[in-house]
Amino acid sequence: MNSPRLIALDVDGTILQAGAPMSPRVRAAVRAAVDAGAHVVITTGRTLLATRLVMEELGLEQGQALCSNGAVHVDISNWEPLAVHTFDPEPAVATLRALLPDMVLSVEKVGVGTWATGYYPGSFRLGEFRFVDDAELSLEPTTRLNGWWPGGSLDEMIDAVGELDLPGAGWVHGEDEPWLVASKQGVSKGWALEQLRLALDIPLEQTLAIGDGYNDIEMLTWAGHSVAMGNAVPPVHELADETTADISEDGAALVLERWFGG
Repeated sequence: MNSPRLIALDVDGTILQAGAPMSPRVRAAVRAAVDAGAHVVITTGRTLLATRLVMEELGLEQGQALCSNGAVHVDISNWEPLAVHTFDPEPAVATLRALLPDMVLSVEKVGVGTWATGYYPGSFRLGEFRFVDDAELSLEPTTRLNGWWPGGSLDEMIDAVGELDLPGAGWVHGEDEPWLVASKQGVSKGWALEQLRLALDIPLEQTLAIGDGYNDIEMLTWAGHSVAMGNAVPPVHELADETTADISEDGAALVLERWFGG
């Protein structure tokens, strides 16, 4: 393809390992693409507050990011949301609680913090963190509802939920742990990227996306050219146009260096 003008990059498992610093090579490749004039859009399941840490590590102060699997579109020059897509979590909370009574549930308060019904592994203590019951958790519309099930493995959770229908929401499960994340029905990374592409008037054939997880499937299906990380889950490998090296070998940088150096 010609040099891409709109580049969507997943975070965890793509440009960094959760809990580890970003590779200098990946950082240099991302910055080279930005310096060349490409619209590099960090497109992540992370909250706005957690995405801000990634931008600080990249050293980027201008541009846009899509957080919470596309539910939050933010201007990184001032971290003001440009668009926020919410749903009523109450019916979904009731559905999940009936199916998995011990599931720990949490909701994002955009730019503020997280409300949760209990502790969950690897939770970001960013902004305000408040313990609440299901009723308080459900009081306000939210951009995303997270569920972590302490009762078993990911495979056991998938078996338990099956083709679960959450009222007003779509959901995706994690790669390794018994997590699921629900967003407003129809909202995904791919959907949000298409809105941005239209606003920027960039041809679809000049779009590039790199990812590794289940929540990247819509994004990779959307892109004019899609790249699976070497460490990606099998469905991502199956649909991507190509596979690069895994994250430990700076696979994302290898792709970007094709056009932008590093």
